[in-house]
Amino acid sequence: MNQLSGAEALVRMLQKHEVEVVFGLCGDTSLPFYDALYRLDHGIRHVLTRDERSAAYMADVYARVSGKVGVCEGPSGGGATYILPGVVEANESSISLLAITTDIGVSARGKFALTELDQESLFRPLTKWNSVIDTAAALPQTVRTAFRQMTTGRPGAAHLGVPFNVQKEPVDSEDVWAEPAYGQFPATRTAPARETVEAAAEAILRADRPVLICGGGPVLSGAREEVTRLAELTGAVVATTISGQGSILDDHPLALGVVGSNGGSQETRAVVQAADLVVFIGCRAGSVTTERWRYPAPGKQRILHIDADPAVIGTNYPTDIALPGDAKATLAAMIAAIQGDAREGTTAREAVAKAKSAKFARFEALAMSDETPIRPERVVREMRNLLPRDAIVVADPGTPCPYLSAYYDLTDAGGRVISNRAHGALGYSLPGVLGAYYARPGSKCVAMMGDGSFGFNAGELETLARLKAPVTMIVMSNSVFGWIKAGQHAGFGERYFSVDFDRTDHARVAEAFGVKAWRVADPAELKPALAAAFEQDGPTLVDILSQPLHEAAAPVTEWIA
Repeated sequence: MNQLSGAEALVRMLQKHEVEVVFGLCGDTSLPFYDALYRLDHGIRHVLTRDERSAAYMADVYARVSGKVGVCEGPSGGGATYILPGVVEANESSISLLAITTDIGVSARGKFALTELDQESLFRPLTKWNSVIDTAAALPQTVRTAFRQMTTGRPGAAHLGVPFNVQKEPVDSEDVWAEPAYGQFPATRTAPARETVEAAAEAILRADRPVLICGGGPVLSGAREEVTRLAELTGAVVATTISGQGSILDDHPLALGVVGSNGGSQETRAVVQAADLVVFIGCRAGSVTTERWRYPAPGKQRILHIDADPAVIGTNYPTDIALPGDAKATLAAMIAAIQGDAREGTTAREAVAKAKSAKFARFEALAMSDETPIRPERVVREMRNLLPRDAIVVADPGTPCPYLSAYYDLTDAGGRVISNRAHGALGYSLPGVLGAYYARPGSKCVAMMGDGSFGFNAGELETLARLKAPVTMIVMSNSVFGWIKAGQHAGFGERYFSVDFDRTDHARVAEAFGVKAWRVADPAELKPALAAAFEQDGPTLVDILSQPLHEAAAPVTEWIA
């Protein structure tokens, strides 16, 4: 019987699931795993990060862009606790992410061993599936289960804990096999019953003013063509959540853009209000998208809901027709059920054109401003003009998010705007952009963040410099946790408390790490600085002295009201 060590078997199982890159950070309990990665011929690239949280964010964005399982790893103790924010973000965003944490040996449990903690209990509420492997013989089957769980049904995150002794114990090589189809997501697609699909198709055709609201589901499912075709057949307006950007290309005459409190506008809200039927597609109908469940108004508009997770449907709205299933498969079935030619949809197209015209007229007026500090609208305008259409922009919450959501158009099938919308933790984009680069090295990848976010993961500048990744970071520098200060401005009588900090010269910080950088205070210097940064062969950073949110006309409906 041929045998492998547990660590060797783990590497082979990743290889057999066609894993291409692993993001992670070394530790004592990971020594056998690292040694196996060193010795074996496997074709997997290991990216050493400076923080386990960063590794998880890289794996998350890699998975979103590539459609393959993102893999991150870290050691026991602090490594397991640091990796958690990225794991729960991926899980709540329906991203297939595998977090591998090594652990103390099984025989050391309960003896106050350094870094001991109950990993299985720690990860249980944060993952779709979770296991600590207690015997090497169970390792291959457990890894196979993890990949199946991550990529079927509603995709999500999985955790594997691998104790030190398990990494060294023998595994029968005959047990080391995999089904490569489970290395990507969604690995399987489900659709509702035919009669339910037919009822939904009839309901949309009967509606006078249908609106489709697309969440992240259609993007992850690859359902852009189906969303567009259904809209054309039914004359439906297509709105999106922030995560749903790209469900339909923004230059389509039925594409309304982002709706909700973050990136929406009064004009786009009015289109949702006027609908007599709303179809949620891969969308949880959460507080941001619906402006705290006011638009659409519960009980006043018919609701159809498509989602891979049946538990999502009916949670926030009384639902006339529930369609549990994958977005792409369900929409394809609905299209097949619709007979006849496409609707003209003149009224819908006129409503979309009117709403977008008003929104972008305000944007252009602000984007042309030569005021200082530099307006965020000016930054977005220059990005739209300079970046290739298939660029991938990874955005942190805070200052960048509403502006990109409202004003950054996606007009190419390869373009993406990605933000961490499940929990909104700061520090996502700087490491995340490296995951985008490894998923699609031929596209320009940009991270956009506030200076508050920059402070969370600035150490990864060394990672970007070491790897010579040709990515660009844009820092909106305004010396404040802007989203919170804007909330204090709008809702708490301008009582500003503990939100301001000193200004950092982010360009000099980046240069100290070996990153080419520019600092821009004059709007006239913005375009040439961004153009030079985007063209550089290597990591770049542009530090922009920008207007803070509480002084701006940010597209956030609660502040406008």
